[in-house]
Amino acid sequence: MSSRRRVAVKDKWKLKQWYQVVAPPVFGGIVLGTTPADDPLKLIGRVMEVTLYDITGDLTQVHIHLFFQIIDVKDNRAITRFKGHELSRDYMKSLIRRKSSKITSIFDVTTKDGYGLRITAVVLTSYRCKTSQKKAIRKIMKDIITKAAPQMTLDEMIRAMIFGKFSQEIAEAARKIYPIRKVEIYKSKLLTTPTPEGPKPATVVSPLMFKR
Repeated sequence: MSSRRRVAVKDKWKLKQWYQVVAPPVFGGIVLGTTPADDPLKLIGRVMEVTLYDITGDLTQVHIHLFFQIIDVKDNRAITRFKGHELSRDYMKSLIRRKSSKITSIFDVTTKDGYGLRITAVVLTSYRCKTSQKKAIRKIMKDIITKAAPQMTLDEMIRAMIFGKFSQEIAEAARKIYPIRKVEIYKSKLLTTPTPEGPKPATVVSPLMFKR
């Protein structure tokens, strides 16, 4: 009986085909990894998690986790869309210092090409600051990100979030209020995508998440 089960499992795997999961053009269209499926339609909605280090080879970017969702399959290539990013918890914990302030703000924005994003930014001060100073810094964070988003495409927003443009601009402006030690765009999430009928939720329901 057990041998029959083993044969059945083996035959099931024989039916599966391996597909290359491809990054969006903004990340060079490189192959992120592979995944099996017996039907290409079953790939739609699956999410792959990689680090920016896996893409660039830069070890200093290993703490930046990227999420890509499969939205189409062409031949043996699974095409993905940027779903969001998040900095590792260990990295964020390493930034925390005693007698300093952590200022967090979350913004929902829409890009020039109609993509809706939720962005979480974090400012870490050199010393503990006052409530009024935190409020002023939050306003700077909000102004920079919410004013830039409608002028930028999704790809431009991704570069600004991932490669430090927003962090640098916020740090330069916030230092006029209080000494700043670090600024990070901690997390982003794609909320909606543009359609002729208007924005629609970006999340495709799938029970599977796999890694490189």
